[in-house]
Formats: sequence, structure tokens, C-alpha cells
Amino acid sequence: MAKLRSTAFLFFSCLCIQSFSSSHAQAQNATLKQGQQLRDRDDEYLVSENGLFQLGFFSPGNSSISGATSDRYLGIWYSKLPNDPDAVWVANPETPIVNTSGVFALAGDATLKLIHGGGEISVSDPNQTVSGKVTLSLLDTGNLVLREVTSNGTLGNVLWESFSHPTNTLLPGMKLGMNVKTGQNWTIYSWFSDQIPAPGAFSLGVDPGATNQLIIWRRDDVYWSSGIWENGNFQRVPEMTRMVDLFEFTFVSNKEEKYFSYTVKNISTVSRWKLSYWGQIMKSILNLNGTTWESTEISPCKFNLYNPDALCIEEKPSECRNGSNGLVPIKGYFDGTEILNHDNNTNMTISDCHATCWSDCECIGYKSIYSNGTGCVFMSGAAQFVQNDYFDATYVLHIWNNSKDGTPVEGGHNSGSTQDIKKKWWIWCIIGLIFSVAVLFCYLCYIKKTKLRLMESTGQEQGLAELRSQINRFGDINKVKIGDRIGQNFRMFSFSEVVAATDDFSCSRKLGQGGFGPVYKGVLPDGQQVGVKRLARNSGQGLEEFINEITLIAELQHSNLVRLLGCCIQGEEKILIYEFMTNKSLDAILFDSTRGKQLDWQRRISIIEGIAQGLLYLHKHSRVRIIHRDLKASNILLDENMNPKISDFGMARIFGQNESAANTVRVVGTYGYMSPEYAMRGIFSEKSDVYSFGVLLMEIVSGKKNTAFLSCTGLCLIELAWNLWKQGDIQELKDTSLDSGPKEELLKFIHIGLLCVQEYAVDRVTMSEVISMLTSSDITSFPDPKQPAYTISRSEVGSPLPDKSSSMASTNYESITVMQAR
Repeated sequence: MAKLRSTAFLFFSCLCIQSFSSSHAQAQNATLKQGQQLRDRDDEYLVSENGLFQLGFFSPGNSSISGATSDRYLGIWYSKLPNDPDAVWVANPETPIVNTSGVFALAGDATLKLIHGGGEISVSDPNQTVSGKVTLSLLDTGNLVLREVTSNGTLGNVLWESFSHPTNTLLPGMKLGMNVKTGQNWTIYSWFSDQIPAPGAFSLGVDPGATNQLIIWRRDDVYWSSGIWENGNFQRVPEMTRMVDLFEFTFVSNKEEKYFSYTVKNISTVSRWKLSYWGQIMKSILNLNGTTWESTEISPCKFNLYNPDALCIEEKPSECRNGSNGLVPIKGYFDGTEILNHDNNTNMTISDCHATCWSDCECIGYKSIYSNGTGCVFMSGAAQFVQNDYFDATYVLHIWNNSKDGTPVEGGHNSGSTQDIKKKWWIWCIIGLIFSVAVLFCYLCYIKKTKLRLMESTGQEQGLAELRSQINRFGDINKVKIGDRIGQNFRMFSFSEVVAATDDFSCSRKLGQGGFGPVYKGVLPDGQQVGVKRLARNSGQGLEEFINEITLIAELQHSNLVRLLGCCIQGEEKILIYEFMTNKSLDAILFDSTRGKQLDWQRRISIIEGIAQGLLYLHKHSRVRIIHRDLKASNILLDENMNPKISDFGMARIFGQNESAANTVRVVGTYGYMSPEYAMRGIFSEKSDVYSFGVLLMEIVSGKKNTAFLSCTGLCLIELAWNLWKQGDIQELKDTSLDSGPKEELLKFIHIGLLCVQEYAVDRVTMSEVISMLTSSDITSFPDPKQPAYTISRSEVGSPLPDKSSSMASTNYESITVMQAR
């Protein structure tokens, strides 16, 4: 009997173990089925069928999955290949799993999730709906693919793949570029550091403009370009001609797609192109019969340096750096006492430390403060640098001085060699001359400063005269009183005041980029913070919009309109100075999945009501009737209390008291917010702004962009709202980040929004009626809305939208100008 009980217990234990193991993928599997999981364990991972790629949890800076630290990530790396612990793809680069174990699951709803003690992270699209079964496979290419499984067990459509969401690595078969039709972008980003896979300072992609070339951006500025694609390679990458035996390169550019990709000709060769956190494209290849990786740099600069292991970086010439543009950081340490300057900003990468040190003539070296590669320590003085690749992660600046022997100069200054010591008597020989030159230089500086002050004063007066003459060119603006000082508390700023306020238009002060040009944060001498908008030379908006903004907004006084403090005109410089908005623009918060939670239901109602009051003032209560013509989320600024203020009046127009509508051949505005009669026929009126307000209202309620097609429905936001309202089920439209919000109030706001976006202008409500409805609790008294504009879906017509309509779905929300002949 005892033996029978023992046998039964053993059988039951085997069944339990088998049942438990079935919910977890084993090391030899390449596929994860629905309901299965990968835990953060050394023995649980997926391996591609050829054994080359592996998916599992890892800690950056350590070998693939061993040596766990507090930050854990899910990623793909090369399995059992030497000297390459880096992941080629990371599922959660910006949201590490901290101080807890994670689980990667293919959930029952066909979505991929990372589940941990602090919650869960969506890897695939959480809004996708699939009726049947799905499976997740790690392919031999390194692509992680989620696919449908048909009823007969065969693989169906691809629902999601890691190749469409690259991190810092381009693998053979991946696309680098964009899908012009859908707006999808395939760009790779450098890691923040070797321990932080979040996007760093550099990104690599295809030129979004007309040219077919690759571009590396550093903090949104173009850092390097490959030259135009021609005859199978890029003009500035001659190395590609020597790679034709290894790789086959492709560049596709048509109406639907624009991308670069490559494949490996020899199946026994492994390759990756990685964008390093120094901004270099590192091409690595390995013959599977070999033992080590062969890595070479194909961007951005080449010098035959005495130290082949040094990093080569392109920088702008600098007088204090001996006029050189070649910079080579050499790893080592400082021996002796040096002056240290710390910057504890954890948003600074090692490349940011490098850029800061380069611009400081006293800086001779730098390193990261923290072990994860963030923060900066800067060194100056006369400390001796000792090269040692293993002692410390300190970098000294070696400047390529273009001398005949090719000897670099440390720190951009002559190093203390024996030859320099012997020649120190030269210093004493010229001390008298230096003193004389210094006195003369001070005198010349005084003369120059006095002359510049006079020129600046003259330039300001000329600017004011130009401002007056330009204003008098526009007949409809002559109704506004213009004088030496326009409006209340408005004044002309000198260019030197603006330069001082913005720290010479420093990149660190840049807040964003609009159609007018870049916007900077400025600080006036009295400590007042201001927003500074500088007209770009290549701006689509010009002098007319500049004058328009001044003559309109300077005369407007309302709590929901941004206040213009002054302007600056000197030479080609055209600059506007505004009150500073602490929370920047509405779109930066509303459409951000994290920051959007700051906008609870009551705050969103307050923002909607504030925008409505501002528009009502423009249409009815200001001294002149004004049509804004470019109302959108990015033109709504938020102060420290989240109060909304309408901004950017460069495209606004004044209406006479007897005018109800106007016609123009110059259509300006933003697709997705433009009323149909304005976009198609150039007719604009107060109802054009009402239409834009209705779109904006529904965006605020839903947290979704109108022009971004929803992947789960194929409908734009207005279409979705109309369909849900007809079905009586508008709760689905509410932003998922909102914890509260009565259904009745949601219905009221959607109802008002639909009354604003009706297809015909005559059917739309006025802003006075909108204000009345916003404050009303009796929704039954509201008229029923008629069908909005642009509500014919693909399914209703049975064919794709024509090209003209698809172009209306702008994903970047930039203001546009369309010239139409009439």
C-alpha cells in the first residue's frame, strides 16, 4: 500500500511539473504561444532555430543574462558569439524593470506585455483586436514577429514585429527610413550610455526631405550626412564600394516608401550596424567559423592618428583649439591635481560632456560622474594625462593640429615638452610687446564697443521705421493705432538685449520649433522669464505674418490670449518676445502617455472653457473682429496653473463689422483642423475657427490626435466620435488615462464638438452658443448635429482614400500654406 501511495504521489508530481512548465517557454524553443510566459531567469529564453539569436532578460553592461543588476530589460542578443554582450534590440529601453523580477507574456488578448511588481509595460499595440489565435516567433534574422494563426494552423498576417521598432542596431533585412503612406518611421537611436539603452544624443535615419541620403542627428541638429545615394552607394561613404563582396545594399524611394537596407551575401557571415553613443556607425562582421568580431567605423570622420583606438569626432573649428576640426578623446586618467567642475545633470551623456568641454577653452578633459555614464566632471589646469585604457573612464582632448608629423596637441594647447621649456625665453623677449599690444587692444575694444552701441541704436531706429512703413502697407491693419509704442506695455527690444536674455540663442535655451522659427526661453535683466520667437530665414512665415502678429496681439487684452511684450527688428533679424508659459504647449502634455495624466477631467473642462472664452473675445468682444485661422493644440500654451492661452496670430485676419466671410487664394493653417470650405475653396469666417475648436475639444476629451488614424478602427477621430454618438456609446472615446468623468458630461462635450464640426458652416454653432452650452446642464435642449466633414470611411466607399485625402492626415501637425489659383 505504501508503495502504491508513493507511485501515485510521484505520478501526481510529474503532472504538476508538466502543467507548470507548459506555461513557460523553454531554452530550445523559438516560439511563444498564447498564454505562455518568459520569466527573468537564466534558463528561460527563446532561441532562433539557427541558434544565432536569443530573447530574454538582461542587464546592460553585463554578459547577456547573467550578472543581474537593479535595472532589467527584455532584449535580443547574439547567442554564444564572442565579445558581443550588447543587445541588438530592447523592448523597454525607456522603462527598465527596477528592483524586481519581470515576466514577458503573450497574453490571451494577443498583446505582448512585460509584467512586474510595479505594473505592466505594453510591448505591442495594446489597442489591437484579434479574433483568433496568435503566436510569437524569434526568426533566424533576429526579428521577433507576432502573427495570426489561421484555423487550419498555418501562419497568417503579421500583427507586430521588432524590425518595425528598432533601437540602436540595423540588422540585415531591416529598413531604415519611413513609410510615406502610413507615416511610420524606422529610425535607430544611440543608447544613452553603455548601461542605459534609452535614446541618447544621436539618431540615424533617412533624410525626410527630397534627397536620398542617410543623416545622423545630434539633439535634432544635423551632425553628419552620407551624401546622395548614387550608383549603389553614398557619395560620402566610399567604404561601401569595398563592401560589395560582403553586402548587397538597397535604397528604395517611391510614393509609398523611402528606406535603406542591406543583406549579407554569405550565409556564414553575421553582421550588425550599430549607432554608438559617440555618434559613430560601427559596422561589425563575424564569420561563424571565426572567433572575434571585426568592427570598423563608417562615419563621420577619418584621420590617420597615432592612436588607432582613439575615438574620432567632427567638431566645428575653434580658435582656442588651434583652428582644428578633428577631436580625439583618449581614455586614461589624470596624474596630479586639476581643477574640477561638476555638472550633476543626469540627462547629460558622455557625448554631451564632450561637446561642453570642446566649447570651453579652459577644459582639457572630462568624464562621467556616475557609474551609469551620466553627469559630467570637467578638468582644467596643468595636470598630467596618463594614457591607460583600463584604469579610468576619463577622456582627454587631443586636437589634430594638421602638422606635418601629425602629432596631436593635448587640450588644444601646447603640452609641456622639453623643447617647449627650452624655448620659454621667447616669452620674456616679447613681454614688452605683449603689454603694448594689450593696451592698444583695450583701446580698440573701447572704440569698437562705442561704435557697436551707436550702430545698434541706429539699427533699432531703422527697425522701428521699417515696422511703421510695413504696417502701413496693409490696408486692413491701418485701423489699429500704431505709434512708437504699440499697444499696452509693448516696446522695441535691442538685439543685444535679446542675445543676452537667450545666452546667445543657446541650444540649452531652445524650447521648440514652429513654422515661424525656433523658440527660446529668455531671462530679462530684472529676472522676468520670457519666450523668444526668432524668424528663421527658411521660414514659411515671413514679414507679413510678423507684422500681423504685432499689430493684432499687442492690442488684445484677455486672460486666455498670450501676451506679447515686444519685438526686435535689426537687419534681417525679426524677433517676438512673449510672456513665458511654464508648461509650454497643450499638445506636449495632452498627447504624451505619461504627462497626459496631469490633465484630469476638471482640468480639461477648464482648458476647453478657457479656449472658448478666448475665441469668443476674438470673434465678438475685442475692439476688432479677428479670425485666428490656425487654432490647434500646439498653439494653446499653458501657464503654471494650466490656464490655456491662445497664441500664434501670424495667420489671423481682421474682419470688418459688416463682413461675415472672406475668400483667399492663400490657404494657411493645419490639415486636420481646417474647415472643409476653407481647405477646399479658401472661404473662411468665424465658423472656420468654430470647426477648429470642435476638433480641439474632441482631442482634449479623448487624448487622441484627429489626424492620426486609429489602428484598431481605421477611422479618424471625428469619424469615430460621429459613429459612437449615433450608436449611443461615447464612453469608448474617453481618454483611458482619465480615472473619472461622468458619462453625461462626456456626452455633452462630444455633442458640442460635433455641433462645431458639421460639414456646412451655416449649420455650425457660434462661440456664444458654445459658451452657453458649456455652462448648461440641460443637454436635451441641444440641437442634433448633422454629419461632420470628412466622415466617409474606407469601409463605406469600399476603396482606399484618394491621395488628396490621405495627404490631409498630417502626422507632424505643422502649419502649412497652400497656394491655389483662382
